Amino acid sequence: MNIIVTGAARGIGYEVVKVLAKHKQNHIVAISRNGKALKELVSDCIRLYPDAKVIPYEFDLTQFEFYPFIVQRLETFIHTCDILINNAGKLVNKPFDKFGIDEFDDTFDVNVKSPFFMIQALLPMMNKGAHIVNIGSIGGVQGSKKFPGLAAYSASKGALAILTEVLAEELAEQEIKVNCLAIGAVQTEMFMKAFPGAKAMQTPAQMAHFVGDFAINGHKYFNGKVVPVSLSVP
Repeated sequence: MNIIVTGAARGIGYEVVKVLAKHKQNHIVAISRNGKALKELVSDCIRLYPDAKVIPYEFDLTQFEFYPFIVQRLETFIHTCDILINNAGKLVNKPFDKFGIDEFDDTFDVNVKSPFFMIQALLPMMNKGAHIVNIGSIGGVQGSKKFPGLAAYSASKGALAILTEVLAEELAEQEIKVNCLAIGAVQTEMFMKAFPGAKAMQTPAQMAHFVGDFAINGHKYFNGKVVPVSLSVP
C-alpha cells in the first residue's frame, strides 16, 4: 500500500510510521519540516525491518503556497495513495484572554487548514477505496470534558471532526472513505510541553498500533465517523 503520514518526526506519527513499515508491501512517505528527525525515523525503521520502504519528505505544512506542487514532488516517490494520515498537530495551552491572533492562526493552520488543503492537493493521487484518517482530539468532540487553556486547540479539532463528516459525503462518489480518530491524552512531547508534570494513560507507541490498524482496516467498517479513542468518560 502507498501511505502518506504527516507530522511524522515525533510522537504518534513517528511511531505510526514504524508500525506500518513492518509490512514490506507498504511504501510510506513520512512528512515533517524536521529533516533530521525524519532521517532518524528512516534509520530506525530499517534497523527494525531491513526491507522497510520509508521515504522522508521535508515539508512545512503551513507553506500553503507550495501545496499545488506537492503531487509533482510526491510522484517521484509514489504514483498513487491508498492511505493518508493527517497526524500533524499544534497544541498551545494558554488562557483564553491571553491567546494572541498569531497563536490562533498557527493553531488553525496546522490543525484544520493543512489537512483541508493536503486532502485537496492529493485527490488526484487517491485510489478508489482509499482511506483518509484525520487525527483529532477527544477535546474536539461535543459533550466531552473540556480543559481550560485549550479553547483554540479544542475548537480546531472540533472543526476537523466536522470537516471529516462533510468530506465523507463529498468524496463518496470517488469511493474514498474519511474518518477521524478523536484521541485522548497520549504521553507525547507536545502533551508534556502543554501539561508539564502530567501523566497520560497511553504512550505514543501504544496509540500508534491502534492508529496503524485503523488506517488499514477502519474504512471497512466506518465512514464519516468521529471515533473517540480515550479511556476517559465521557
